[in-house]
Amino acid sequence: MNSDPPEESNTFWAQKSAIERRYQAILDKVTPHTTERWIFTGVLLVIYFIRVLVAQGWYIVTYALGIYLLNLFLAFLQPKFDPSLEMEMEAESAEEGGPSLPTRSDDEFRPFVRRLPEFKFWHASTRSIVVAFLCTLSRFFDIPVFWPILLIYFCILFAITMKRQIKHMIKYRYIPFNVGKKSYGNKSYR
Repeated sequence: MNSDPPEESNTFWAQKSAIERRYQAILDKVTPHTTERWIFTGVLLVIYFIRVLVAQGWYIVTYALGIYLLNLFLAFLQPKFDPSLEMEMEAESAEEGGPSLPTRSDDEFRPFVRRLPEFKFWHASTRSIVVAFLCTLSRFFDIPVFWPILLIYFCILFAITMKRQIKHMIKYRYIPFNVGKKSYGNKSYR
């Protein structure tokens, strides 16, 4: 029997594993640098838009990228546990007459936990921009469309979705950002 094919297969899996380890090492190094990561992603997005504007194509890819980024952003803004579902569960337990936990927001501090953490949001956004950029290298993905219709539709979709999300945030009184958070760092007091 020939032993070359299993050896080649083992080499492939070893190389794949080595690449995955290098990629994970890079992600581990950039994790604490939030601002720099987002600046990199912003620059990448600007380069992508310049590519699309100069080439005058790939509007479907851009529209799909916009929808995906909007979906990621909404997941980033939403709490991990939906307050509307928690309110329903509290109402059902009160109807059954069983013991219940405090229901007022003043009774207990509950930190905001995102459905999609910031790092995963950044990572998925950056990967999607890279994939969209790679799609612009092939004419197969350059489907001719009337782009103003896609732009108008995306703007309307964005406005309706964000209006709904802001109403949800107001109704259940949560803020997904740390506004006015106290900082406990090295401050010199005189």
